[in-house]
Amino acid sequence: MNIRNKSAGPGRAGKRSLSAQQTIPYVEMLKDGICRVREGFYTKTIAYEDINYSVASSEDQSAIFDGWCGFLNYFDSALPFQLSFINHRSRGGSRYKVNIPMAHDDFDSIRGEYVDMLKRQIARSNNGIVRSKYITFGVPADGLETARPRLERVSSDIMGNFKKLGAHSRVLNGRERLEVLHGQMHPGGREPFRFSWPDIVKTGMGTKDFIAPDSFDFTAARTFRLGQSWGAASYLQIMASELSDKLLLELLELDAEMTVTLHVQTVDQLKAIKMTKGKISDIDKMKVEEQKKAVRAGYDMEILPPDLITYSKDAAALLADLQSRNERMFLLTFTVVNIAPTRQKLENDVFTISGIAQKYNCALKRLDWQQEQGFTSSLVLGDNAIEIQRGMTTSSTAIFIPFMTKELRMDGAALYYGMNALSNNVIMADRKRLKNPNGVYRKGTGTPRKQQAVRP
Repeated sequence: MNIRNKSAGPGRAGKRSLSAQQTIPYVEMLKDGICRVREGFYTKTIAYEDINYSVASSEDQSAIFDGWCGFLNYFDSALPFQLSFINHRSRGGSRYKVNIPMAHDDFDSIRGEYVDMLKRQIARSNNGIVRSKYITFGVPADGLETARPRLERVSSDIMGNFKKLGAHSRVLNGRERLEVLHGQMHPGGREPFRFSWPDIVKTGMGTKDFIAPDSFDFTAARTFRLGQSWGAASYLQIMASELSDKLLLELLELDAEMTVTLHVQTVDQLKAIKMTKGKISDIDKMKVEEQKKAVRAGYDMEILPPDLITYSKDAAALLADLQSRNERMFLLTFTVVNIAPTRQKLENDVFTISGIAQKYNCALKRLDWQQEQGFTSSLVLGDNAIEIQRGMTTSSTAIFIPFMTKELRMDGAALYYGMNALSNNVIMADRKRLKNPNGVYRKGTGTPRKQQAVRP
């Protein structure tokens, strides 16, 4: 059966229906953040923050792009990885808080009015959407003792590569990974995450019991139910010969709950070159057949079908990139999972994303009768159950650059400096704690006025 509840009961014909916990595709989650997804495969997740890419100069964007290409080339064929971009609504609104304490003097009424204004601004900032970015990677191993040192070494390398790009990153522990999974399976932030490792011993429950939703319903072909919410899983069909770095940016800027996932599998370099040479040989064979056909028909044998000429040029260019440039071959699976409180809102969100995809000469295709596989592949576990892959080189894969603009927000006492024009989030900072604490005082006409300019 495709309808799965937390408490499994007898189904039709005397069979027991699957539980919601069995839908979640992992075997064991450990305290240090290592997850045994299946026998012989272990994964780990790193969260990373944004850097200023959209507002950077052309030279700086090129440098970031080259650095991201080098980041992707680090992964070999034995190290598949998953890039996850999660837009979700936080429980209780925005994660930004007003940090202006009352001084219990004559100006507390002014402070109170200012705090109310800031709370209204924070409520409007991004409509409560929280954007999180993760990279999940896995290694094959015979056991945990073998997998742990490999994952630790890869974690250190990935964090070092993020540091070179200027992005702060950190490894998620087991509870943090469970919290991310709980957020993906409880959209809207309506249900808090309550879990501690001693609870497993006290209650006798497993980690899945603390994160599973009330029910899954995958009986429909093009949608699914996640508790009381509606969902739809789709994949991006990449048809454009040239892609833009604005595609992923526009998707992530939407005011909608969704998870954009890129599963990337590196192809061994020798295998990729051999495969490309085989394709070129097949194209040459087709050319010969077309020329023989032309001789028999009595027309110029140099006249070939346009598609055949295009394929020949593209294959030759690909082989040159693999052999002479720092390019590798990747197999990419690009999925989008939308979640909405109503069916109408869900269809509107999918329609909007489809329009963005068409704008960049791509197509958003619904995963008919594969909604369950699409949803489980979007979970931050590193498990890809969708066998729809697109072969791409390093530079074409790197065009989905995961950076927008860096947020300026500081804990503790901070001042409000306006709204970020790109992310629409509030800017809260104490300039004296920044790397460059200098301020500028300007005097306008009329009543003297003090203004501060702040730079991160």
